[in-house]
Amino acid sequence: MSKVDASEARTQPSSGGGEVGRLVVVPRRSYGIWIGTALTLVLSFFILRAFAVNPAFGWETAAGYLFHPSIMSGLLNTLILTVVIMALAIIIGTIVAIMRVSPSPVLRSFAGAYVWFFRGVPALIQLIFWFNLALLMRELSLTLPFVGEVFSIRTNDFMTPFFSAVLALSLCEAGYMAEIIRAGIKSVPSGQSEAARALGMPYRNILTRIVLPQAMRFVVPPTGNEAINLLKLTSLVTFIAVDDLFYSAQSIYARTFETIPLLIVVAFWYLAVVSIMSVGQHFLERRFGRSESRREPRVARVIRNAFGSRPKGAAT
Repeated sequence: MSKVDASEARTQPSSGGGEVGRLVVVPRRSYGIWIGTALTLVLSFFILRAFAVNPAFGWETAAGYLFHPSIMSGLLNTLILTVVIMALAIIIGTIVAIMRVSPSPVLRSFAGAYVWFFRGVPALIQLIFWFNLALLMRELSLTLPFVGEVFSIRTNDFMTPFFSAVLALSLCEAGYMAEIIRAGIKSVPSGQSEAARALGMPYRNILTRIVLPQAMRFVVPPTGNEAINLLKLTSLVTFIAVDDLFYSAQSIYARTFETIPLLIVVAFWYLAVVSIMSVGQHFLERRFGRSESRREPRVARVIRNAFGSRPKGAAT
């Protein structure tokens, strides 16, 4: 009796001929997947065993510091930094993105130079530069003709470590957000903007009422990824002595020399916050992409997302 795999059997006609009736469908064996799965399970076992039995990790010590007041204070500062910087980056990035798609060549050139500079210079260098701004300008003042000096302030009085971190990382992150938002704007068919202009709608209304609402569907997913990346990027503020989560852990293990347990505590809280943000990103994507979602049972969606299967009727 002949044997063929399932893909070949499906190509045969369903009616006619005893030859087809004698065929036996044999599922294709994926030996590579079986071997890879077995190796992955073995490797996972050895990794978990190494983490569990090695006393140098100090799991009990890490558990004791998990809710330490200094760690909680640093975690709160990290969250505040992330929210403030991300909000400013979205605002600045939106303005720069609109300038990049503006009809004015001057605005496009300025926005292009902004993105080129702040995406090209490493974030740590920008952070240290703004923190040491007083080396370039000892004070900032405003002088008006026929009025004289309106105000004057020493740079060190307002360029605190926290403000320097917010300013530097906001400008840096805005460069990436500008490209994300510009891509979202470009994803909207140009015919809609042309039709609105033909009806006499101002450019501002075209952006706020037509282009930007439709671009949100393409902007939200990468924005969520940038927010998660920014959360981890805030650990750089340790270099300018901002009391964030990592700096708080460093302050503790510099006294106790319990480096590994404190790093485990930091990693745990970063993973916890990133997990919560990932769930929020999922619901935001569902909210803005609901027009493309299929009406299928919730259990079926969960199974399909977990195993990567295609919904019925989807193109292959």
